[in-house]
Amino acid sequence: MNQLKAILAYRFFIISSIKTEFRSRFARSRLGGLWMILNPLAQVAIYALVLSRVLAAKLPGIDNQYAYAIYLMAGTLGWSLFAEVFGRSLGVFVDNGNLLKKMAFPKIALPLIVTGSALVNNLLLFLAVLVVFGLLGHIPSVTLLWLPLLIAVTLALALGLGLALGIINVFMRDIGQIVPILLQFWFWLTPIVYVTSIIPQQYHHLVMLNPMSGIVMGYQNILVYNKAPDISTLLYPATIAVVALSLALFMYFRANEEMADAL
Repeated sequence: MNQLKAILAYRFFIISSIKTEFRSRFARSRLGGLWMILNPLAQVAIYALVLSRVLAAKLPGIDNQYAYAIYLMAGTLGWSLFAEVFGRSLGVFVDNGNLLKKMAFPKIALPLIVTGSALVNNLLLFLAVLVVFGLLGHIPSVTLLWLPLLIAVTLALALGLGLALGIINVFMRDIGQIVPILLQFWFWLTPIVYVTSIIPQQYHHLVMLNPMSGIVMGYQNILVYNKAPDISTLLYPATIAVVALSLALFMYFRANEEMADAL
């Protein structure tokens, strides 16, 4: 309860920090926020050029010659939000150690700033994806109204896992070196650049053990197939997200004072 009151008390600090971070990241840059959009779209273009001929025939239900690029962008939208919040939460306390020693504010504000900044970035990417979809002749339907649910689950999962590992990273700095490598493997274990139909049926349950699989498939259902996400595939990642967030908050309250000394 005290932490919630502290967050409310510092809400203007959190909002202004998000704005400042956004401005400073692209200071003296002519393209500004476009760089946040160009990077993931460039990745999509590379994967589409390399793999589209291999997988285009394996995308049932998409009547568009650019089906694979559309499929890639949908998965990338969900993954980029998760990866940014998770990756930045991992080092949020270590990277801001000097700030925490000089200023008196609740440490929990830092992950919230990271989350807010990532949301802004993802919104810009989402708008760019919609524009590209329109140019490719693919118009998503009202199923877009399901996206807030997916975003909430994605943020909860990323913040819970990232914050828990970020607290451990304060005391064991090897975590900050290992996890980014594991994140690269995680990307390829998630059906973003391939469809689950190419995986033998007996291994499908292993794919679904990855909590990001259900989330990414939800993005694909909404943005590619104009269908509502399969709620049954979201229950597992939502459960993992709640457990991870609960664990992260428990670890934060237990290690809050010790982190200041370790930093």
